[in-house]
Amino acid sequence: MALINENYLKLKAGYLFPEIGRRVREFEQANPEAKIIRMGIGDVTRPLVPSVVKAFHEGVDEMAASASFKGYGPEQGYAFLREAIAANDFQARGVNISADDIFISDGSKCDTGNIQEIFGAANKIAICDPVYPVYADTTVMSGKTGVCMDNGYFENIIYMPCTEANGLLPELPAERPDLIFLCFPNNPTGTVASREVLKTWVDYAIANQSIILYDAAYEAFITDDTIPHSIFEIEGAEKVAIEFRSFSKTAGFTGTRCAFTVIPDGLMAYDSEGNAHKVKPLWMRRQTTKFNGVSYPVQKAAAAIYTEEGKKEVAEVIAYYLENARIMRESLTALGFKVYGGENAPYVWVKTANGLSSWDFFDLLLHKANVVGTPGSGFGPSGEGYFRFSAFADREKVIDAMSRVKAVI
Repeated sequence: MALINENYLKLKAGYLFPEIGRRVREFEQANPEAKIIRMGIGDVTRPLVPSVVKAFHEGVDEMAASASFKGYGPEQGYAFLREAIAANDFQARGVNISADDIFISDGSKCDTGNIQEIFGAANKIAICDPVYPVYADTTVMSGKTGVCMDNGYFENIIYMPCTEANGLLPELPAERPDLIFLCFPNNPTGTVASREVLKTWVDYAIANQSIILYDAAYEAFITDDTIPHSIFEIEGAEKVAIEFRSFSKTAGFTGTRCAFTVIPDGLMAYDSEGNAHKVKPLWMRRQTTKFNGVSYPVQKAAAAIYTEEGKKEVAEVIAYYLENARIMRESLTALGFKVYGGENAPYVWVKTANGLSSWDFFDLLLHKANVVGTPGSGFGPSGEGYFRFSAFADREKVIDAMSRVKAVI
């Protein structure tokens, strides 16, 4: 008799974004003439920049010739890409991260879930609320939780509510966690963490022998020079943190798939007898066992982001999305919404109109304005009564969507 992993039975009905897709499909089938504007899922709309496309073509051409053909590459990633990342994303900011600390992957979504494999089932996980659903769902899948309670929280997860009262920033938990998920710029709220805030978390992790799992997928949208792009800009973080980065939103790689995880050589975790072990070799072992690496053409395309022309082109795309966020932020504020985010981040987080629930507000906008966003409750119980708009849309559709929202509020 084949037995299932019963942890999957603990999960709530469905992952947030497929549920959004289901509702939108049903509406489209009933209203085929409707012109829907999608501002929900964080998928990009701008094409790959010319430097990336050129490098991609070059990589494919190399694969077509015997002399330059590439088979299996190094599981950690090609040195040319890891060295470019280390030099441009870290060393240029005075951060002592080397190419050997970097692991290329096919997405930070995968990495933030898979990373739990190298940590024991007895670890207590701390997660913000609201936050990207993958953190909680993969914690459940890995067997580290009990059942989902009536309040929407899973047993054995330490939740850190992010509310208006605390400025949407998590507070240090009273119960000691072993692993702490942090995400800045935050998905879904768009909030950022100052150097002082991150220093508080690093000090807390050092004092408690905890490890911070730091999701920095949206760091490219930070324009405020006082806001850190990496947790490793904070003294001591190399002892207590793992950082996840992605090219998906930075350079439009959502359909191309390339990301990376940074694990400093000095990061330690402990066995049941209290003996310290380096974390990096464990992740290397996991990757070499279960992952054959990102394709050579994709990695070559990713490296083009770090050329002078590539940097300029990518910066223009980031600026485009940030202008979309500004338009949404100002338009929604003018309509009387309480608005967060939209600065240093591609997401705008708003309180729903007239006290509607998150899903009721979703249905209102879908049916009356034909605009799709993301219900805040899908990111956790503290997201109830909020709604997320994504700036990853064409400019004319952003302007049109804000006009439609105005017409139904």
